[in-house]
Amino acid sequence: MISRLALVALAVAAMTSCSKNDDEDDIIAPPTNPNETILSGTLSANKTLTADKTWTLKGYVYVPNGVTLTIEAGTTIKSDKTEKGALCIERGGKIQANGTVDKPIVMTSGQDAGARNPGDWGGLIILGNAPTNRTSTPVIEGGLDRVYGGTNANDNSGTLKYVRIEYAGIAAFPGSEINGLTLGGVGSGTTIENVQIVYGNDDAYEFFGGNVNAKYLVAYGTADDDFDFDFGYTGKIQFAVALRDPSFVDNGDAGNGIEADNDGSGTAATPYTRPVLSNFTFVGPNNATGTAANHNFGNRWRRAVRFVLRNSILMGWQKGGFSIESDGTANDYSAAGGTSEFKNNLVHAVADPYRVSGLTTATLTAAAMRTKAESEGCKTYANAADIKLTSPFALTAPNLLPATGSDALAGASFTGLDAFFATTTYVGAFGTTNWLASWTRFPAKGQ
Repeated sequence: MISRLALVALAVAAMTSCSKNDDEDDIIAPPTNPNETILSGTLSANKTLTADKTWTLKGYVYVPNGVTLTIEAGTTIKSDKTEKGALCIERGGKIQANGTVDKPIVMTSGQDAGARNPGDWGGLIILGNAPTNRTSTPVIEGGLDRVYGGTNANDNSGTLKYVRIEYAGIAAFPGSEINGLTLGGVGSGTTIENVQIVYGNDDAYEFFGGNVNAKYLVAYGTADDDFDFDFGYTGKIQFAVALRDPSFVDNGDAGNGIEADNDGSGTAATPYTRPVLSNFTFVGPNNATGTAANHNFGNRWRRAVRFVLRNSILMGWQKGGFSIESDGTANDYSAAGGTSEFKNNLVHAVADPYRVSGLTTATLTAAAMRTKAESEGCKTYANAADIKLTSPFALTAPNLLPATGSDALAGASFTGLDAFFATTTYVGAFGTTNWLASWTRFPAKGQ
């Protein structure tokens, strides 16, 4: 028989032995939380964001060279407001964001509906290796300290399809902002289709050089410019919408449908900024009650920029429709052999459908602009209603399709444009099909 004292001694020995073994074993780290949804810092490996979770950006998140970020259709990404997030695809990194018409990918404010504001977070930045007109590799705006541009015009940064970016746009410091979608030196191998920017606090889309092409872009309720081109952008875009909120605009800058420069100083650096655009519908505030003072021009071509705008509609812009603002820009548009085109467009503005300013040696006048435009298929209107779109100024429920009898139903020409452009009979972004259905959103500001 083992005495009671012996049993106690054995129990103590066993406890001591267990304790000693625990101390000697390596500490096992807890398993990675499969439900972790915070994104921060720089990704170190390929990552997939699944639609069964809501993902949160905290601060600037980088996808570096050699890493791919895949985002499933229907995924929602929100940004922490305190640590204002931004998502940056660096040169050599890739984003594969393939939403669908019924399951768009949404990048938005982390605030609840009713408390959202433009500028709640940064936005999406994609940087590539395509050419710019800078002599050195530039650093992208917005305080990200990342470079862009190179020599590969066919560079591929991935795919954006059916993506909605809401309440983005912050300024790192004056003159250096993150836009809804910022594209720096992005190449033609990249696919961008069906993207909407909602209440961006700076530009909706800004193209810094590169030659990426795009279709079906929407800018809604932008503070600054809907489409901004500079530093040698030479890509093509077809089917796009700019729709302004009359009560909302940048207090420190003027809001335009397009603002474009060759560069900030108007130099002759090459390649010249020369976007080739067709089937745009630019809808300004049309002097609605409560229109903010800084709403500006439908098209603002300045600082030696070159351009092609065909088969499009400009209507309701407060201070001007088609505006040219430098000698270099004026001469390239008006001189024989110039490469700029403004053809087959429907033009209306509250004031000055055609305007020039800032010229010192060029002799172009607003009257000459109108004569040239109308000789090349453009029509000019005294009233926006005469263009006969169905309900272009219904802010939260717009219908931009041409109504019966609208001049927009015919008159397009694609002579001289390449096969990227789908041939339409109509001008503007729409014929009889509303491609905005299902995947876009037109909320009241804050919602």
